[in-house]
Amino acid sequence: MLKGVSPQLFANLSASDQLASLRILGLVLKLVLTFMAAETFGLSLHSPALNYALILEAVYLAVTFGVRKPLQLTDTGLFIALLLDTAFWITWLYFSGGATNAFISLLLLPIAIAAVILPRWAPWTLTLISTLAYSLMLYTVPSEQMQHHGMDMGSHYLGMWLNFVISSLVLTTSVAFIANRMRRQDAELAYMREAQLRQEKLLALGTASAQMAHQLATPLSSLRLLVEEVAEESDANMPAIKEMNSALSRCEKTLADLRLATESIREQKQLKITAGELINQLEQQVTLLMPQVLLELESDAQADVIQVQSDTSLLPAVLSLIENAARASDEQTASQRVKITLDIDSEQACIILRVRDYGCGIPQGVISQLGHKFVESPTGMGVALMLSHASFERLGGRLILGAHLEGGAVAEVSLPIAESVR
Repeated sequence: MLKGVSPQLFANLSASDQLASLRILGLVLKLVLTFMAAETFGLSLHSPALNYALILEAVYLAVTFGVRKPLQLTDTGLFIALLLDTAFWITWLYFSGGATNAFISLLLLPIAIAAVILPRWAPWTLTLISTLAYSLMLYTVPSEQMQHHGMDMGSHYLGMWLNFVISSLVLTTSVAFIANRMRRQDAELAYMREAQLRQEKLLALGTASAQMAHQLATPLSSLRLLVEEVAEESDANMPAIKEMNSALSRCEKTLADLRLATESIREQKQLKITAGELINQLEQQVTLLMPQVLLELESDAQADVIQVQSDTSLLPAVLSLIENAARASDEQTASQRVKITLDIDSEQACIILRVRDYGCGIPQGVISQLGHKFVESPTGMGVALMLSHASFERLGGRLILGAHLEGGAVAEVSLPIAESVR
């Protein structure tokens, strides 16, 4: 190792800079071998065209160095760059001895890079092109070069060719397989880190909610006593008193459900419920809590009798989706009743619930973030969707947001059938 050079210098470079450095080092190696070590390694420099090829490659590397970061954004752009690198390696090898060049194995460099960072088809394509070029160079070796001090070098060159083919096959199979597995592991780790961060946020949010719910219990009890006193001193059928009673009942029920859900989650209580029972509970809750919502059901008769895993958070999570859909539809309709479509279907080992609104849809820049992180919007920060997504994940399901072909947005919930949940 060179003195004064940090061993982490190359490792600290970005991926695009590392690749650019490797390609520049390849050109430097060609220049050194061509102009300083040709006789040492027995290179046959028999054409002035090699100089023009090196100049052209230097210009090409200078251009691609300037766009090295955009070049790595697409597999096609990177593959084309490696394909041109292969062409320059073939050109240099052809004009410096062809198949007799001791550095013929350098053709493996673009293949190795492609095997690590590109899909499987890329290294196979480069392997095919490089092997074909090597074979043509081997076929065109002059007969006088096949003899060296009276020895037949044909078998030696054939062995080099076979070694190249085996090495390239190893790169396109084993190395590519290992690289793909590492990419999958990196993706899984990234997902786990994101999930852990989301769970930490939800834990903090749940702790704050539990504290606030505990603090609300006493004021709600005081309000209930005050409303009862007012009702005794005046007409209990007054619209204002009825409205206060209704609002207080809803708050008390929500607080009781929160306590029940907290206890159920702490004890990890789960139960099996049919899709039909879930729909009935949803209809009752929508009628009670959202009387302005017209819930249009499109249910599969077979799906109604299929059981799914449930806990106390499932119903509020679906209700939250319906409430969001009702809010979105209300912004686009002038009628007093807000229409929401709930579609229930069965697919393989899952029950699919689709909640469709008739609003203006979800912006593309936000749709991928909703349910996974806090998102600032005029109607909130996406906390309800994030909580719903966490509830479905805990039950082995998932939430996908998208756009409907006829307008509006669709929230699709997939829940595994109870028998398939482990």
